[in-house]
Amino acid sequence: MATRLGLGLPQMRQYDIGRDIPDVARAAEATGYESLWVFERVLFPEPARQGLYGIPGLPWPDRYRSVADPLVCLALAAAATSRARLGTSVLVAPLHVPFQLARSLASLDAASGGRVVAGLGTGWSHDEYAAAAVAPFERRGAVLDELIAVCRAVWGPDPVAYEGEWTTVAPSVVGPKPAGPLPILLPAGGPRAARRLVDRADGWMPAAAGVETLTRQWTELRTLAQERGRTAPLQSVLRANTLYTRDPCSGADRRPFQGNVDQIVEDLVAHAEVGFEEILLDLQGDLRDAQELKDLAAEVYEKARAAGV
Repeated sequence: MATRLGLGLPQMRQYDIGRDIPDVARAAEATGYESLWVFERVLFPEPARQGLYGIPGLPWPDRYRSVADPLVCLALAAAATSRARLGTSVLVAPLHVPFQLARSLASLDAASGGRVVAGLGTGWSHDEYAAAAVAPFERRGAVLDELIAVCRAVWGPDPVAYEGEWTTVAPSVVGPKPAGPLPILLPAGGPRAARRLVDRADGWMPAAAGVETLTRQWTELRTLAQERGRTAPLQSVLRANTLYTRDPCSGADRRPFQGNVDQIVEDLVAHAEVGFEEILLDLQGDLRDAQELKDLAAEVYEKARAAGV
């Protein structure tokens, strides 16, 4: 069976959000992309307390200066499409009040006919936490645990009731409910996060870190699932943030999914062999406008399918 392919929606400042998101969403669905995805950046600190991804000295890219709200973007895409799944890759869970996010995701799923996929993570930016988080950075894992539990409660049968550290829901009717099972995917970058994924989530959503690393991690996760008595299969979606270049990218330090279309397709072929059900391509970063994004997405899709992905 062919690997499903998804496309990141245009959220950055070079795009006209109200016009370009529906336009790109419709075009992607018509091309054959089976899912549409958004990510989350809530601010651009100047100066930043820490480098990108927490790496000292690594600057934040200029394209992060303005990133549209992910759920607003998905609502625009939902209204413009009928089949494509609608995913978050990822929402920084501790930046959201658990009960409110659970209701928003349920409403979006109900409105879209059961197409939402909730990719959640804990984030890394101390500046974002200082501005928006419900708890300190050091408690991020506990907040994610509670958010998952609140989502399961809110999406489940009424009456909903929950008592946690940050959330209290008295026995209540809470609707609308999701139209169908609403999967939760997690990145799981360490041992504790891996146990959380196996015990609490529906699947794995790693970033593209190279075929060898991902193969090892995927094997370890499935082994852990067996050890912990999990019976439901783990879903899998790979997040491939591309660094598109019009000319080929050469050199031993080329990162996965960095380069021209042919190199991106080569990486798709290699990563599909790891066994991912779906690969999300985020092509939007340094492109000029929505037309270039649509053209590039169509070219990558056609070449990927021709290559057997």
